[in-house]
Amino acid sequence: MKNDSILQMEVLDVIKQKYGEIFAAEKKVADFVLQNPQKTVDSNVSEIAKQSGVSDATVVRMCHHIGYTGYYQFRITLARDLGKKQYEDIVIPKSIGAIEKLFHDYAENMIAIGRRLDAEIMWNCVNLLKKCNVAHIIAIGNTCSMSQYMGFRLGRLGIRSTYGSSAEFFMNHVNLADQDDIVIAISKSGTSKPVILGMELAKEKGIKMIAITDYVESPVSELADYVLLSSGEDKPFNYYKDYAQTNLMATIDALLNFVTNEEWIKTKQADRPEMILSEYKL
Repeated sequence: MKNDSILQMEVLDVIKQKYGEIFAAEKKVADFVLQNPQKTVDSNVSEIAKQSGVSDATVVRMCHHIGYTGYYQFRITLARDLGKKQYEDIVIPKSIGAIEKLFHDYAENMIAIGRRLDAEIMWNCVNLLKKCNVAHIIAIGNTCSMSQYMGFRLGRLGIRSTYGSSAEFFMNHVNLADQDDIVIAISKSGTSKPVILGMELAKEKGIKMIAITDYVESPVSELADYVLLSSGEDKPFNYYKDYAQTNLMATIDALLNFVTNEEWIKTKQADRPEMILSEYKL
């Protein structure tokens, strides 16, 4: 069965259809998914492996054997299936009160993230940024916009950084980095393979790493020296809502707020570009 045709089917139906063709260890993963579809969507590879009593590699092999390119495609397709039902349940009242409640929920979420962040880890990350030679920001896919945002902000704070929209770009910079540099890995899921590869290269070179992610139990978190969690609580993945970057941006902004130093900015003349460009703004 071609991958395109599998993507048109519901994941649970694919598992049932292919169940007899997979190995015994892989059936443990399949059984867990069939019994806990929402928990599967809410979990990364390491979490599913732990709950199924198998290795990470077994989870990935099961996905391959039933026709998916990997766990991410398997998970996002399952999320789509469940998301259809979630979307049907969403009712948006068209009222001023609904708008106010939405922003109130945003505010509550920001407070929850602040409570969950470890203060000692935050200060360690702040010190790393203040002392580093260059901060190499690595991200992939729809999270690239966060790396660009953070890189721009760091430049205005007088801290040199590299960032880009492709794995080839950031791998080059990590490869040329030295031990006075740091790597900042941004991955909402904590399972982005190009980001993991970049972090593995940085680890080989002995470079300190900060991870900004929603999941403490993930490959990205395990590789990092310091983890800044960008989620206020563990909650069900929603196919239609979880591409929002509000949480990641809030965590990045919190870190940069503590890094900000007016004297440093003046010394580095970091605000000079804004002054030069000011004549182009009304």
